Amino acid sequence: MNKGDELQNTNDKDISANKQNSKVVKKLVLIVFGMFGFGFALVPLYDVFCDITGLNGKTSTTAATYNVEQVDTKRVVTVQFISRTAQGIPWKFEPMIREIKVHPGEVKIVKFYAKNESTRDIIGQAVPSVSPGLAAAYFQKIECFCFTQQPLKANEEVEMALQFYVDPELSEDIATITLSYTLYDVTGKVES
Repeated sequence: MNKGDELQNTNDKDISANKQNSKVVKKLVLIVFGMFGFGFALVPLYDVFCDITGLNGKTSTTAATYNVEQVDTKRVVTVQFISRTAQGIPWKFEPMIREIKVHPGEVKIVKFYAKNESTRDIIGQAVPSVSPGLAAAYFQKIECFCFTQQPLKANEEVEMALQFYVDPELSEDIATITLSYTLYDVTGKVES
């Protein structure tokens, strides 16, 4: 074999390798874009899944109407309250009572305390979550501070009410419900 044939073979191999590399790169780029698109689709798909199955503990964002015919006095459900502030919001935010016993169908009112401990006005928004997730559909908020944004001036404090009932249709297997609120600073979003 002469040098010309060897050079031709080397060039053919390089061209073949370049074509294969090009195909692999194109496939990888398609996979990256596909994964990126799937990541964006996950949020609405997850919301649909949670709506169908009742998982995730999302509660209604609108007021419930009280339509219970009879309170179930034979059962007692413990409702626990937890609160936390998201990173960056300088508020004190806590339930004024940590736990309450309720009969399914019985209306109760509890209060949460909030204080803006900063030197600037802040608008807060509380986002609720119920656990176990299957109980979320049975925890009915008639009135809740989480339905609206809470503007507080610097060093202002407030008591915020939650009026609720536990639907008597709640499974008897569930004896404890935990309502958790996370408070977010939405000042920038409202002022924009």
